[in-house]
Amino acid sequence: MHDFPSPMALHPVSMRDGQPHRDTVFLRAAISHPRWEIGDYSYASSQTPPADWARHLAPYLYEFSPEKLVLGKLCQIADSVLFITASANHRCDGFSSYPFAIFHREFDNAPSMPEPGRDTVIGNDVWIGQGARILPGAEIGDGVIVGAGAVVAGRVAPYQVVVGNPARALRSRFDAAIVARLCTLRWWDWPIRDILKHEAAICGGDIDALEKAAKQVGQVEGRIPS
Repeated sequence: MHDFPSPMALHPVSMRDGQPHRDTVFLRAAISHPRWEIGDYSYASSQTPPADWARHLAPYLYEFSPEKLVLGKLCQIADSVLFITASANHRCDGFSSYPFAIFHREFDNAPSMPEPGRDTVIGNDVWIGQGARILPGAEIGDGVIVGAGAVVAGRVAPYQVVVGNPARALRSRFDAAIVARLCTLRWWDWPIRDILKHEAAICGGDIDALEKAAKQVGQVEGRIPS
C-alpha cells in the first residue's frame, strides 16, 4: 500500500520531480486560528496560493469572532471558494444597515451591531466547487457536492448536489436508503490505512462491500461500527 501523507503535511501533493505542489494544502497544517475547526485530510487549492489561508478562505472570521467555521474530514475546496461567516453580517431589521459602531469604536451594546450569528458547519467528504460562496450559518451535510459558483445558505441535507444562486438541490447523489446506510457507516472516521484498503468500494459506490469492510475495521479496532 502506498504511503499517505500526514494530515499535518502542509503540501501533501508532490510533483513528478519530487517538488511540493504548493497550490494545494492540507488545511490543518496551513491554518492556526482559534475560530476554525478542521478535520483530517481536508484540503484547499488555489492558483495563487496565499500567505494566509485562513484569511483567504474566510476573511471575516476574526480571532475575536463569536462564531466558528467547522470543516469535517476529507473535504475538497476548490480555487476561489469563499466562506462568508457571521461576523460579516450587518443588522438589517431597522431603518439602516450601516455599521456605525465599527467607526466610532463603542461596541458595548452598540445598537448598530447585529447579534452573534450561527457557526458555519461543513460535513465530511464535501466537495465545494470553484468560486462557490458559503453564506453565514450554512450547514452542509456529509457527502454534498457544491457546484461551481453556487451561493449556499441554510441547511443542505447529506449527499445532495447543489447548484446556482441561490443554491438549490439539483439531485441526490444516491437514493434515500443508500444515504442512510452511508451516514451510519461514517467511513471517513476509519483510520486512513483502512480507508485506503477499501478505496475501491468507497470510490466505486459498492455499499455492500463497504458495510462488509466496516465490520472488519470494527473488529480490528476493537469495536463494531453501529
